[in-house]
Amino acid sequence: MKKKIDLLEGPIAGTLARLAFPIMGTSFIQMGYNLVDMIWIGRLGSGAVAAVGAAGMFMWMANGVTTIPRIGGQVTVAQKLGSGEKEEAAQYARGALRMGTFLGVLYGILSLLFHRQMIDFFKLNNTEVIQDARIYLMIVCGLVVFSFLDQIIGGILAAMGNTVTTFRVTTIGLLINLILDPVLIFGMGPIPQMGVAGAATATVLAQVIVFVLYLKAIWQEPVIFRNLHLLKPAKKEQIRKIVKIGFPSAIQDSLFSAISMVIARLVAGWGDAAVAVQKVGSQIESISWMMAGGFSTAVNAFIAQNYGARKKDRIKKGYRTALVIMGAWGIFTSFLLMAFPEFFFRIFIKEPEVIPMGVDYLRIIGISELFMCLEGAATGAFQGLGKTIPPSVTGITFNLLRIPAAMLLSKTSLGLNGIWWVLSFSCILKGTVLPLWYRAEFKKYEKR
Repeated sequence: MKKKIDLLEGPIAGTLARLAFPIMGTSFIQMGYNLVDMIWIGRLGSGAVAAVGAAGMFMWMANGVTTIPRIGGQVTVAQKLGSGEKEEAAQYARGALRMGTFLGVLYGILSLLFHRQMIDFFKLNNTEVIQDARIYLMIVCGLVVFSFLDQIIGGILAAMGNTVTTFRVTTIGLLINLILDPVLIFGMGPIPQMGVAGAATATVLAQVIVFVLYLKAIWQEPVIFRNLHLLKPAKKEQIRKIVKIGFPSAIQDSLFSAISMVIARLVAGWGDAAVAVQKVGSQIESISWMMAGGFSTAVNAFIAQNYGARKKDRIKKGYRTALVIMGAWGIFTSFLLMAFPEFFFRIFIKEPEVIPMGVDYLRIIGISELFMCLEGAATGAFQGLGKTIPPSVTGITFNLLRIPAAMLLSKTSLGLNGIWWVLSFSCILKGTVLPLWYRAEFKKYEKR
């Protein structure tokens, strides 16, 4: 395996950058998974995009579920490594992986059993769109366990200071997806045209291959993975600690997904084209929030190890560095989305009547990108300290306010754009409140 980065010593900016850049690169790769799907599916029309958008909401919810073992495992492993307790770090990794396997299998079974009811929630108008959404849901969510395990292993590696392995295996996964997407969606030679089902199959196959590559990469790793002993039950107190740290974030992510589903249902009142606009627009916008999420993971690992080692000054300087980097990225992405919205949207959907709706979405959402990035940095810092409740409370509060605010503004002259303004303004509030809360919390920690 690639030599791990020492998070406890050395120049802070350089150490954080070496840890963060592969994760941010991985985030671009993960964003690439979705964008590749959207580019090819967009060639099938806005109906196919709407189908994937509706089913994709439940993948968001799945990611919320896996947050418990992913965040809980990453924070506990990093803190134990920082304090020099390597054997306990391996035990926490075992507990996270066992929990992730159970939750992934359970979520997959529920998705297969209740796929009709899940898609019917959105009240889509077109019969073909509804059928495509059900098929996509059954394939991608039915085999979601591989996605769960990929994320948990990546989190554990980040906690160890090894982010290069994740970048490498995820890059290979994207290349495979790039090849499989057009082949399975449109057919080639003896392979029949599968449409939306082909896109789902390509995504799952890429996730399976990434999992296999992870296994190969970690097989001989001496500190954590060689000492996993997966068949041995994890200690109850360790499971409780993983759940205690990961559960608030999981509730936040799951509620965010549920709230997004309600918002998507409101959006569907303007037709399937509006659903497609939100799906494509959110994928374009992911150039910002995927980066924020990736950098948040790096900040989490950096602060968690230094928290375990009780290096307060290093934590303080690391967080300041993260704010500068993420603030610059947020400003840059805001400029891109607000200056070139039509250019980006036309990459995915060509229908003339849909383009103006997409342009409005990107310009309105683009205003909030800086604050979204600042929220990501503060979230990672809180998680590294083992305090996941503040970002969860902030996220849940302002996300819940989206529903009544969207219902009110959408009935004004703003119409559909009123919903986009609500989404943008709530991000601004979260990105303002959470960094201020972290500043106050860290001052208390310094005094202790």
